[in-house]
Amino acid sequence: MAPSKSTARGFTWIELVLILAVLGILAAMAFPAMQDQALKKQVKDALALAAVAKAGVQAVWAIEGEMPVNNKKAGVPEPEKIIGSFVSAVHVHDGAVTLTLGNQASKQLQGRKVTVRPAVVADQKVVPISWICHAFPAPQGMEVHGRDETDVQLSWLPVECRGGAAPK
Repeated sequence: MAPSKSTARGFTWIELVLILAVLGILAAMAFPAMQDQALKKQVKDALALAAVAKAGVQAVWAIEGEMPVNNKKAGVPEPEKIIGSFVSAVHVHDGAVTLTLGNQASKQLQGRKVTVRPAVVADQKVVPISWICHAFPAPQGMEVHGRDETDVQLSWLPVECRGGAAPK
């Protein structure tokens, strides 16, 4: 009598189901990280629009030695006129530049704010402003002006806005 040969090839249904379950778990773990990256990129892209107001603040500081109280004093358009793909308004208040996120920004970012504040050497108008985003610490010997109105989740902010803080 010859021994019977079993010629099973491929995977069983149970093995295929287990492989699909593992792949599903890995995909579920990767999705939030990809979403955070997309939101972080939108915030970073939005911050580029702050350059319009930063130039006005720098000019007023260099000429007058004080921070502009609003957009008009900074010599820039009204807040609702400085807009972009991810920004619906740019406000200047006591030198601080606050961007309101909107337009094509993700739903989680709609209406949220990011602020960059000017840090200056108090008695040296000729020294350029160092711009401080949210929780980032000011350079030694500089004082920061304006109020931080940032309310974007820390993990969605670019690295230059987080300072030494750990993401939420």
